Amino acid sequence: MRLATKAQQRILNFVERELQEGRPAPTHREIAEHFGFKSTRAAACHLAALRKKGLLANEAGKARSLRPIAPLQKLRQVVMDIPILGSIPAGFAGVREQKAEGCLSLDVKTIGFKPTANTFALRVAGESMIGKAICDGDLVILEHGLEPNHGQVVAALIDGASTLKTFVLRNGKPCLKAENPKYPELIPAEELMIQGVFRGLIRRA
Repeated sequence: MRLATKAQQRILNFVERELQEGRPAPTHREIAEHFGFKSTRAAACHLAALRKKGLLANEAGKARSLRPIAPLQKLRQVVMDIPILGSIPAGFAGVREQKAEGCLSLDVKTIGFKPTANTFALRVAGESMIGKAICDGDLVILEHGLEPNHGQVVAALIDGASTLKTFVLRNGKPCLKAENPKYPELIPAEELMIQGVFRGLIRRA
């Protein structure tokens, strides 16, 4: 990675500041006047060097199209947004209203799969899943519409109450297993609806 000189960095900062404050990118003349250059040639030379170093770009033949480029831009992966739809009990099942409270912006390579329109996240509230290294306050990433396999973690609605548990089959019948001996296994009396299958975990330090 080729670094800008001090003079080039000042020009780069000036261009970035102008854009951030809602003004158009400065022209060669405006840069020369701002930094006290005797001619626009000095500004043009600095800008050419910044473009060569990959720190600045512009559209050929288009005025005021300068834009700074982050040094690690070429290394960035595709970033996708995953909605956070509230919290889910990881303890005793309870009634929770799910509504969007923000989103996770994650690159696809980091999470290891490509999110879809059915991917969502929930904030964990409780300690019944610590045996699966899912802790209170974690964000779990889930996929709606998947059929769970035995042993997969799921967000589920059991007899009208939501919970995060491990999906298991006992004699061919589904139930929800806690990964903490302090909490009981949940067997549906009437209804078990899988709302999402676990795909990933985000933990904040």
